[in-house]
Amino acid sequence: MVANESVIFNEIPKGYPEPGKTLKKVEGEIDLDAPLDNGAVLLKTKVLSLDPYLRGRMRPAEIQSYVPAFELGAPIVNFGVGEVLKSENAKFKKGDHVYGQLQFSKYQVVPKDAAESLVVLENKEKLPWTVWVGAAGMPGQTAQYGLRKIAQIKKGDVVAVSGAMGPVGQVTIALAHKVGAKVIASAGSEEKVKFLKEQYGVERAFNYKTEKASDVYAEWNKEHGPFSIYVDNVGGEQLEAALDHIGRGGRIVAIGGISTYNGQPYGIKNLFHVVAKELKFEGFIILNHTTPEFLKEFYSEVPPAIADGSIPIKEHVFKGLDNGESFATLFDQENSNFGKAVISLE
Repeated sequence: MVANESVIFNEIPKGYPEPGKTLKKVEGEIDLDAPLDNGAVLLKTKVLSLDPYLRGRMRPAEIQSYVPAFELGAPIVNFGVGEVLKSENAKFKKGDHVYGQLQFSKYQVVPKDAAESLVVLENKEKLPWTVWVGAAGMPGQTAQYGLRKIAQIKKGDVVAVSGAMGPVGQVTIALAHKVGAKVIASAGSEEKVKFLKEQYGVERAFNYKTEKASDVYAEWNKEHGPFSIYVDNVGGEQLEAALDHIGRGGRIVAIGGISTYNGQPYGIKNLFHVVAKELKFEGFIILNHTTPEFLKEFYSEVPPAIADGSIPIKEHVFKGLDNGESFATLFDQENSNFGKAVISLE
């Protein structure tokens, strides 16, 4: 038997999640030599992803949504990378690194049904495993699908993106520039704005805490004409500003609404612009669109671009499992994570 740490869903939060109360690290044991059921695999977890949407899973089980609620007292689950230590599944062999939905546990046995959704990562690009849950994982897939399939981006477009220092924002900016589009990007600190300007070369970056999005968009439109695409990771006041200033026939890609995830509703007052400006306003859940064809396109383009530096990335890596302190940084207005938030167990 060996020690096995896990992070469990301990208590349904009211408002912001509280470390040690909402999430809690617990100690257990696991027998790494125990026989596996047919089709199961034993994994050692390498990397786990921290994403704002997990807050929506911290709810009573009877409340329905697009993803199930976490089970109280059980480890939380999200995208991760694990190393196969032992396998009773023909798809996987010892030493493989697999990507998919994993428990927040140091070691775990994945049963046959769940193992079927795991993907072996060849990692020909020799990227750090952390990257495979960020720009080269679900967030990067979200960015590519939103820009290409929904916004149908083309040369000459101007893309405004909120939450631009997150992994979706980072890949959105790089792919927009790749096709010859310009970018207006918002973030939550001067340090992040500097990074967006210097590393991504965005045409206009601003700190939404010190500059109003509505003022920035009005100034841009006066000088350059209205922007044509809005990639929304935030919702709230920034979405309302985008509706006011996006051009006629613009496309809004609704990805997230982190400004309202902890019970602070914001009533959008100008939704009639969707009609008056003949806007396309579409949301999506990437898990419902990851067809083999789409994944082939994504893996052939994005990981190599990260490897050659044409998609710069910024990560905020937390070492080891904790009581939810790392997750709380996603919503901390004063000391938020800088870049894609990941937990490394390596």
